[in-house]
Amino acid sequence: MAIDDIGLWCELGKPDAALRPALFLDRDGIILADTNYVGRAEDVRMIDGVATEIARCNALQIPVVVVTNQSGIARGLYDWNGFAAVQAVISAALAAAGAHLDGVLACAYHGEGPEPLRIADHAWRKPNPGMILAAGKGMNLDLARSWIVGDKARDLAAGAAAGLAGGTLVMADECERQKTIRLANSRFFVETATNPADALAVLAESGRLAKPAQS
Repeated sequence: MAIDDIGLWCELGKPDAALRPALFLDRDGIILADTNYVGRAEDVRMIDGVATEIARCNALQIPVVVVTNQSGIARGLYDWNGFAAVQAVISAALAAAGAHLDGVLACAYHGEGPEPLRIADHAWRKPNPGMILAAGKGMNLDLARSWIVGDKARDLAAGAAAGLAGGTLVMADECERQKTIRLANSRFFVETATNPADALAVLAESGRLAKPAQS
């Protein structure tokens, strides 16, 4: 799925004939330690255990898709080349653990950026669901059975807006936790976890993202 847009990044794996649920992950704070606008390869710090758990999801044929706001680009702190360099380090670290990402989507638009990136409420910027919806369409994903893991309420809000089954909030402060709890209803379940690796392990072990059986 190609995106000709200065403020968007979209890498998607090939669609599967079977409608599959996916695991959506925020990047900074879930895969990487959030050191405040990670835009250089040398600043990458992988969170312990996450690569191993992504590898387990890969083995279970669960598509793993990153959806990340990248306002650091709009703010002029780094550019898409820096983003690509960070992604290359992530890919190498995952590969060393026998893991991979099936999709990566990013939105650089932000209300405090210069033109043409000064869009405060772009459809792809979380809490809006645009990145998730684009991945669902491009990869033939069963969004109604999919799940999102993030460290901010806006991550789970995007999942709720996209019609996902639920989300897990990780390592968040009380303010984020309270905002996230208010998202829970009969159609969107909210869980919490103390760290990203545990959140992914619970999802893998639960079977809720299992590939549908062949008829």
